[in-house]
Amino acid sequence: MRQMAVEQAIEIIGEAARRVSKELKLKHTEIPWSRIVGQRNVLAHDYGEIDQARIWALADRDIVDLLYKLERLA
Repeated sequence: MRQMAVEQAIEIIGEAARRVSKELKLKHTEIPWSRIVGQRNVLAHDYGEIDQARIWALADRDIVDLLYKLERLA
């Protein structure tokens, strides 16, 4: 259940990143926009086997770093 919640959160973040304007993405290249959207696509469209260790690493480390970078934009 927890795994599904984490995957859903990553999908939501990816969908939001997909909707960010091209101008903002070009202005803030320190954020890996295409990787974020790509991970969302893998989860949402069930492209092969999901690497559970990678998902937990995203939740544990990468999302924290992403939030820090996004907070600096505000």
